[in-house]
Amino acid sequence: MPTGKKSDFTLPTTALDDLFSTQEMRDDAKLSKIRDIPLSEIDPFPDHPFQVRDDEDMLQLVESIKERGVITPATVTQKEDGRYELVSGHRRKRACELAGMDTLRCEVVDLSRDEATILMVESNYQRTQILPSEKAHAYKMRLEAMKRQAGRPGKENGVPLGHDSLVGKSREILASNSADSNTQIQRYVRLNELVPELLEYVDEGRIKMRPAVELSYLSEECQRDIVDEIDLNESTPSHDQTIRMRKFYDEGKLTTEAIQAIMSEEKPNQRERIVLRGDKVRQLIPKSVPLNQTEDFVCKALEHYNKFLKSRADRSR
Repeated sequence: MPTGKKSDFTLPTTALDDLFSTQEMRDDAKLSKIRDIPLSEIDPFPDHPFQVRDDEDMLQLVESIKERGVITPATVTQKEDGRYELVSGHRRKRACELAGMDTLRCEVVDLSRDEATILMVESNYQRTQILPSEKAHAYKMRLEAMKRQAGRPGKENGVPLGHDSLVGKSREILASNSADSNTQIQRYVRLNELVPELLEYVDEGRIKMRPAVELSYLSEECQRDIVDEIDLNESTPSHDQTIRMRKFYDEGKLTTEAIQAIMSEEKPNQRERIVLRGDKVRQLIPKSVPLNQTEDFVCKALEHYNKFLKSRADRSR
């Protein structure tokens, strides 16, 4: 080989590291990034979409940490000011606080903002309960991160490709690794366009997904008119009503009066509607009563109670 001429073959540095290091050495290198970090030095992930609830699952996690410590380290990145930012492990951090601990076992990783966003969202999908609003925000954050990672849209015949083209491709990739379809992910992302009051109704189950998506295409002013009508009539719009309201809106005809007229219609599925909390009712019913006989049991119990009230009223006369 002539002097001064570089070889066309260059072994990557990472390959050299793998070639001349043992698995034990690589494990030790990973362990060196795991440390106990004071809770006071750990900040939450910016705009974290998932709620940390002090519920029964949290109490179980607290007891587990008291007995065995944090088995799976949280994931953090180090910020320029020396503090740490939590990527995965918000529930573990809260559990450590409730358990009276001062530190959290963490793995310190080097990630870009988009890489951290994707990891943060993925690590929270395993939760047993995720609200629609949480999924909506999480999917939006991840899709935006994926879009930035993919780069700016290219050009076709000299014309920039549409923003929706890149977003659509990102949804397809996300759907292939998710329990939700491409269409369902698109619906969740639309929920971010709802005013907070309507989004809360979706979380509570008062408004279903498809009607909520239709409402998301309305202006904030129209959505707030709908909130007022929901409070006034104590009923939420049906899917058919939301379709008509969106059609009126697209035609420039959705006035406050039109919303009032549509919302004041009587809906068969909301006549004399009584909602009972299943968990509260179930604890009053003997376990020997099958679930499919719950309604009969409640009706008979109410009959007996009404007879008791009538008998007591007769005695007091």
